[in-house]
Amino acid sequence: MKNKKLVFFLLTAFTATSLFINSCKKDNSGAVNVFLTHAPWQLASVQVFHYLGSSLISTDTLNLNCNNSQIFTFNINNTCTYTNFECIPQTTSGTWALTPDQLVLNSTMLCADTLVGGAPDPDKAMPFKYTKIYNLGQYSLILQTGDVNIFVTSTTRSRIIQYGFVHPSGNNQ
Repeated sequence: MKNKKLVFFLLTAFTATSLFINSCKKDNSGAVNVFLTHAPWQLASVQVFHYLGSSLISTDTLNLNCNNSQIFTFNINNTCTYTNFECIPQTTSGTWALTPDQLVLNSTMLCADTLVGGAPDPDKAMPFKYTKIYNLGQYSLILQTGDVNIFVTSTTRSRIIQYGFVHPSGNNQ
């Protein structure tokens, strides 16, 4: 009888300890922020994907003849800058935030854009206003903008712009 009480007590204590340890909040919210802010990101490629429904129709690669380095910098105080967006000599700044699930980046940065005649139009030149984080690692970042949050039917035409970034050499920390 004593052994049964001891086993019951130890089992109860172990269960209570396990529940207590597992109920402590584990906060991994800093991982995405650390990867975004630890060094500037240099644009490596811009591709535009054209879809009809879920079928990829065509892919365009942009900025093939741009000799200016395009740098996207995220700061720990939630400000950001982009140098030479769309190969136009400019430095733009704004703020950035992540959605609670950390899958979407929102930025208030207003950029001059070659598609709107080089003039920053608030309705058209906020390229990272709603941006899906497609991939993020220590050395690479892929962002997707455009029609990333729409319901697609078989006749829906959509356009997704994908920005691929890497860390410039010498800035990997």
